Amino acid sequence: MSWGLTIGEFAQLTHLSVRTLRRYHESGLLEPASVDPVTGYRYYAGDQIPTAQVIHRLRELDVPLADVAKILATEDAAERADLVGEHLRRLEAELDRTRAAVVSLRSLLRPGDGGLRVELRPVAAGTVAGVEDVVGHEELVSWYDAAMAELDAAVAGLPASGPPGGYYANELFTRGRGTAMVYRPVADPPTLGRVRPTDLPAGELAVVVHPGPHDDIDVTYGRLGAWVVDHALAVDGPVHERYLVGPHDDPDPAAWRTEIGWPVFRLAPTSG
Repeated sequence: MSWGLTIGEFAQLTHLSVRTLRRYHESGLLEPASVDPVTGYRYYAGDQIPTAQVIHRLRELDVPLADVAKILATEDAAERADLVGEHLRRLEAELDRTRAAVVSLRSLLRPGDGGLRVELRPVAAGTVAGVEDVVGHEELVSWYDAAMAELDAAVAGLPASGPPGGYYANELFTRGRGTAMVYRPVADPPTLGRVRPTDLPAGELAVVVHPGPHDDIDVTYGRLGAWVVDHALAVDGPVHERYLVGPHDDPDPAAWRTEIGWPVFRLAPTSG
C-alpha cells in the first residue's frame, strides 16, 4: 500500500522544514493526506505542494495564522485577493514608516546641523483661500490631502500670488490634536464648501527650507528649534509651512522644497 510522500520528501520538494510542516499540521493549516495509525508518520499528496507553498509565502509576509486559514478556506478568488490585498496594504504602510524612520535617523547621525540656513523674515498680513479644521496628529496626512484637493478645485483658474502653505497649531504636536489650516494665496478668495477667505496675521518668522521628501522633516524642525534657542528667540504661535515645490509641481520627491517658518520674538535679556 502506498501512503504517498513522506514528510521528509515533502519537505524537500516544498523547501519547507519538517518542523514547519509539523507546525502547519498542528495549527490545522495543512493536514497530511494520511497518517499511519501505527507509527504516526505523516504522508502527503503531490497536489498539496502548491498549498504548502502558498502558506509559506503568506507566512513570509507575516500574515497571521488565523488569516492564512481564512484565505485558504475562501473559495472565491476575488475575496481571496481582497484578503491578501488588505494585508499587503498594512505591510506597505509599515514599510513606509520604517523607511521614514531610517531616513530620519541617518539625518540625525550626520554631524553638525546639515548646513542649516536660517533667515529671519518679516511677513505682512494677508487674506488667502483656506481650509481649517481641528484634526488629530495621526490623521493629518489624509486630512491634508483631502483639504488641499478641495482647495485646488475651489481656486482653479484664479491667479495665485504665491505658493500654497499651511498653519499647524502647537497643540497638534504637544497634545496630538489641534487646529490645522491649508491655504492658497489667490485674488478674491472664494467661499465654497470648506474653503473660506482666511486672514493671515503679520509677524516675524525664523525660516528654513527643507529639501526633499518629508521622511526626515522632523530633523529639520529640530535643528530650526535649536537655532531659535541659540539665538535667544522664543516661538510665538503656530508653525508655518510653505510648499515651494511639492507633488503638484514635480512628482520626484527629491525635488520638493518645503519652507518651515516659526513665528518668533526676541527674549529680553535677564539680569544676572
